[in-house]
Amino acid sequence: MGFVMKRSITRDLSVADVDRIIQMAWEDRTSFDAIRGQFGLTPGEVIQLMRQELHPSSFRLWRRRTAGRQTKHVAKRQFRIGRFRCPSQKSD
Repeated sequence: MGFVMKRSITRDLSVADVDRIIQMAWEDRTSFDAIRGQFGLTPGEVIQLMRQELHPSSFRLWRRRTAGRQTKHVAKRQFRIGRFRCPSQKSD
């Protein structure tokens, strides 16, 4: 049986891009679709990148947070456009 090496996601990305993807992946309101639109990575590739870049315990914590989370998938969201804005927040 042969061993198949998966291609490294980080090979094609700068260090700054990898850091930004990790930051976006940790944010609850940033969807995988937003990451795909900005960096061209599928949800599976984001998961692979997170597995490569995070400590194993951090990766497991992140997966528990994102598994089934509606806000990480645009199609499952209850809101469509914009972000939450507090009524007392100063408007531009």
